Amino acid sequence: MTLVRIGILGYGNLGRGVECAVADNEDMELAAVFTRRNPESVKIMTENVPVVAAAELEKWQGKIDVLVICGGSATDMPEQTPACAKLFNVVDSFDTHKKIPEHFANVDKAARETGHVALISTGWDPGMFSVNRLYSSCILPKGKNYTFWGKGVSQGHSDAIRRIKGVKDARQYTIPVPEALEAVRSGQQPDFTTREMHRRECFVVAEEGADLERIENEIKTMPNYFADYDTTVHFITEEELLRDHRGIPHGGFVIRTGKTGRNGENSHVIEYRLKLDSNPEFTASAIIAFCRAVARLSKEGDSGCKTVFDIAPAYLSPLSGEELRRTML
Repeated sequence: MTLVRIGILGYGNLGRGVECAVADNEDMELAAVFTRRNPESVKIMTENVPVVAAAELEKWQGKIDVLVICGGSATDMPEQTPACAKLFNVVDSFDTHKKIPEHFANVDKAARETGHVALISTGWDPGMFSVNRLYSSCILPKGKNYTFWGKGVSQGHSDAIRRIKGVKDARQYTIPVPEALEAVRSGQQPDFTTREMHRRECFVVAEEGADLERIENEIKTMPNYFADYDTTVHFITEEELLRDHRGIPHGGFVIRTGKTGRNGENSHVIEYRLKLDSNPEFTASAIIAFCRAVARLSKEGDSGCKTVFDIAPAYLSPLSGEELRRTML
């Protein structure tokens, strides 16, 4: 069995999750962890794997099959993924939905210049939820899709808050509006504004002397993250954050309601649910499955940027086609 050599760029919650996911897959091995911090200060769980300064990435060409970009979507991935796609096959979890087309174009250009395969925006949403939205809309063309997130901690939104001047740490919870969720499940097919489907609750540890009013205003008016939602901001101590918000749970629902029959007389509801104890570990597990697909596509001579829509399900599995047909079809 040929092992897929994985590199990790960034060793936060997601990077640690990727490390765990690599260990769970017998056809994978961790080649190196790259960090912008002092490498000597970063302690990883896997023995005999080097921690390397991110500035040394270029020297690792040919030693890594797929590099996983584990930074944030707000400022890291828009720069890191295109730059790294010139050096390696890459996978990221870019989750700013409105900017995915722009990100795709930038990464595609970079990857094609050097013949690499790049897969962006994988995880669970975008990612698994995206696939379910596509499948259900194809199966029930006369219908409507709804996506509800939470209750849970959004890594991307929490990271965006932490980038604000004066913020030491933060957790952001996305919470579905219960009335909206029940209306959809009943098959009513209502039209919602963004604000009517979810609310956001933020728990922020501010630096000593920081302008709390400014921080709260920057959070509530942040485009693509909070501006379109009812958002509540709580300022708490670091001790309270560690005590009450240590975990990173998440989840949600993709629901499609639709009609079939000559006159639309029959109603159907497709519901896909995720309930996650660890948002980053589940996201990392999805990423690693798609790393397998990227490695295979690269061996076949493919190049350019891909999304989850472009990957055949069989490419995610370590099993052969015969094994899949026998055990899962």
